[in-house]
Amino acid sequence: MGHSGGLRAGTRYAYSRDFKKKGFIPLSTYLRFFRVGDIVDIKVNGAVQKGMPHKVYHGKTGVVYNVTKTAVGVIIYKRVGNRYIEKRVNVRIEHIAHSRSREEFVRRVKSNAEKKRKAKEDGSHVHLKRQPIMPREARTVETKGNVPETITPIAYETTI
Repeated sequence: MGHSGGLRAGTRYAYSRDFKKKGFIPLSTYLRFFRVGDIVDIKVNGAVQKGMPHKVYHGKTGVVYNVTKTAVGVIIYKRVGNRYIEKRVNVRIEHIAHSRSREEFVRRVKSNAEKKRKAKEDGSHVHLKRQPIMPREARTVETKGNVPETITPIAYETTI
């Protein structure tokens, strides 16, 4: 017998709703604004069958290129062999969410601009590149007035 490879094959967990998020879809899902150029994540909502993208696009991030009343068009780059092909997918708004991938970058750009402005006023040089977290500084532990304490587990006893 062959392996069934239907349209929704292998989506048992990917399309299932989260814990305590089953049932009614909140109105905030429908009240979100999407504009051309927005970066969005495709996250399929299993409760809505209409306007559902194919399973290969679940979890992918793309750019909105078209907005309609109930859906948006998203440009996604799909890996095919050794290259990426631009795919245009029309998805209902229940299946997409604004991406948070650029939030940290935009925040960093703003803080760097502020640091640059302050450094220019002071006439000093400021280092703007991100640095990895370095190891903690070395410390010495004094035993003078701080006697080491031996810790042993308490023996288990049954009281019936």
